[in-house]
Amino acid sequence: MVVKFYGGETVPLEMHKVRVVQKLTLAPIEDRLAAIAAAGNNTFLLQNRDIFMDMLTDSGVNAMSDRQMAAMMVADDSYAGSATYEKFAAKLVELFGMAFILPTHQGRACENILSQVLVKPGMIVPMNYHFTTTKAHIVLNGGTVEEIPHDRGLEVTSTHPFKGDMDIAKLEALVATHGAEKIAFVRMEAGTNLIGGQPISIANLREIRAACDTHGMLFVLDASLLADNLWFNKTREDSCKDLSIAAITRQIADLCDVIYFSARKLGCARGGAICIRSEELYRKMRVLVPLYEGFLTYGGMSVREIEALTVGLEETMDVDMISQGPLFIDYMVRELDKRGVPVITPPGGLGCHIDVMRFLPHIPQSQYPAGALASALFIASGIRGMERGSLSEQRNPDGTEVYSNMELLRLAMPRRVFTLSQVKYAIDRIDWLYQNRDLIGGLVFVEEPEILRFFYGRLDPLGDWQQTLAAKFRADFGDSL
Repeated sequence: MVVKFYGGETVPLEMHKVRVVQKLTLAPIEDRLAAIAAAGNNTFLLQNRDIFMDMLTDSGVNAMSDRQMAAMMVADDSYAGSATYEKFAAKLVELFGMAFILPTHQGRACENILSQVLVKPGMIVPMNYHFTTTKAHIVLNGGTVEEIPHDRGLEVTSTHPFKGDMDIAKLEALVATHGAEKIAFVRMEAGTNLIGGQPISIANLREIRAACDTHGMLFVLDASLLADNLWFNKTREDSCKDLSIAAITRQIADLCDVIYFSARKLGCARGGAICIRSEELYRKMRVLVPLYEGFLTYGGMSVREIEALTVGLEETMDVDMISQGPLFIDYMVRELDKRGVPVITPPGGLGCHIDVMRFLPHIPQSQYPAGALASALFIASGIRGMERGSLSEQRNPDGTEVYSNMELLRLAMPRRVFTLSQVKYAIDRIDWLYQNRDLIGGLVFVEEPEILRFFYGRLDPLGDWQQTLAAKFRADFGDSL
């Protein structure tokens, strides 16, 4: 598992070879400046042709294996009763031990079904931390989200191995205040997306299971980022060090009532599923699959994707496969930290997260500093990252802003996609940007959607800071791209 280099260098070693390639282009900085302006300073609205490294997300952009690609050629494309679905369901039952499976087209489809069935007006969903679409579905159905991570989860610099854990004392306090009957379900996210991809421990899951049993509450796990979390369980949790990845997976699953996931992350395909222990609950949810997704044996997915996903889930049990992302992220975080760039520590899953409040302390949250840094990084490098801060929040009903606990620039590390030289390029350009951070200014909305505004809202820079930044790049790098 550990490969040491004779020369003493510490770098991650790819445990795969690349056999299919896609051409990339790195446009001049003047073209990058024009591209981000045309996109309304929203990296979601950039065109792929203008991007050199796409670190926006790990959703649906992971590399498939040769076995996954081959599996797509033997799919049973029957609308109903497909043998492909039977293989898929059997694999999920094998991994998670839950008898009832509902396929969906992606993770937020699972959230829609769960929220419609379980959330009633006035109900509460406690969770270690929210995800944007999860919260939106709960709120649309009349519920509210209560985030109850341990205080350490919001510490930007730390050595704690499981900053994604839930504070059980806070959960008990919620139950005491509102009553268990007001708790729609308790949700844990295996790898907290919005606070740095920080993992959760099995020890904490056991505490939550005990609280749910005591109070008669349903325990739901969002397993979209489970692959990274399994690596951290294996390497950071003493009780897991001698266990196989499959055994760790089953220990986690046995503590849950429902597991749902986006296969755009877990399994490296495009789709999703809900795994349910209770037949009664399964029957309540089942009626919504034909209504919103498709028939029960494809759930809005192509059968080719289902074949690839089945293989991808099996490959997720391979420690060499799931280690790739966390090891590259660890390398990037530690190299940036050496250069003084403020990053979230310890390194988590999903991607490298830059702490923008320390990177750009001169920009107030009202001017969306994480969005500004995402724009600045694209100008400086052609790298597309994602704002995970106040811009990703939603205004209160009275129009006032909701400021996030953290202002992060997330640089996702799609699994088995980037080479080490590309990661080193990203580190270099971020380092340069940090040395010139005082040139970066804020943003202001010029087109602001009411729901999930970060997906397609448009913003303008405050002043001419982007042109100034581009001019400094030319002064420092000359003719270089």
